[in-house]
Amino acid sequence: MRAFIFPGQGSQKVGMGAELAEASAAAREVFEEVDDALSQKLSAIMREGPDDQLTLTENAQPAIMANAIATLRVLEADFGIALAQHGACVAGHSLGEYSALCAVGAFSLGDTARLLKLRGQAMQAAVPVGEGAMAALLGADIEKAAALASAAAEGEVCDVANDNDPTQVVISGHKGAIERAVALVKDYEIKRGILLPVSAPFHCSLMQPAADRMAEALAATPPGQFSLPVYANVTAARVTDPEEEQHLLVEQVTGRVRWRESVQAMRADGVEQFVELGGKVLGPMVGRIDRDAATVSLITMEEIETFAKEIG
Repeated sequence: MRAFIFPGQGSQKVGMGAELAEASAAAREVFEEVDDALSQKLSAIMREGPDDQLTLTENAQPAIMANAIATLRVLEADFGIALAQHGACVAGHSLGEYSALCAVGAFSLGDTARLLKLRGQAMQAAVPVGEGAMAALLGADIEKAAALASAAAEGEVCDVANDNDPTQVVISGHKGAIERAVALVKDYEIKRGILLPVSAPFHCSLMQPAADRMAEALAATPPGQFSLPVYANVTAARVTDPEEEQHLLVEQVTGRVRWRESVQAMRADGVEQFVELGGKVLGPMVGRIDRDAATVSLITMEEIETFAKEIG
């Protein structure tokens, strides 16, 4: 069994998608459709930058999705590899869950782009710049990270945001609490704490205003039926019901990204290979979660062609 997985924020870089767009009409069509949906030349920012524009949350989120879906469309249109035929399920990391849902037909490409643009804007607006922060805890498991976050909070918000793999957990909350946590890492036998260059504290309770905005947006544009099950971030469980998924996408804004548990759940359900589309972040994480899992990350035309030959 095979899972197709979709990367989250941080996987963006200037030049993303340029090679695919040059080589494939299917990829070009994705980028053009996203540009039209947003009334914005996002593809130009992806191709040429500047970097500070691409890393803006409201641009990064739809850009990462567009690149992943372009990779999928090349696989489908140019090499005849249909997702529903060759995959058993899908999953995505944070915003990648929207990419996954687009890939299996729950949202149109245009709606996915608009939802992610709004999600990025809402997340940025939820907490004034400078009041929130996030930090990666390296060499930390979930138990150590949770204990550290609890100790560092001191009445402020300090939540576990991402349980990525057995060696990396991300915390999020008030800037003061996150800085205290970083200073305390050695006391909790954690190798290192690194403040992340993010503009807002994602996946913590401070994001509630953004969750409220996404609840309204998803009520107006709810997910439809999808062709493969999705493993949801906040439950790390298999979902097939669009109404359930709609509620989980709202919870996801403030909730923990349970990626380690999601991968373990997919493995327990029989997934043997994980195929990352449009990034090279999740594949290595999967390898750290389960060394016996096969992984492949697809970005270039050469990588896509090699993969298509292997499974075609």
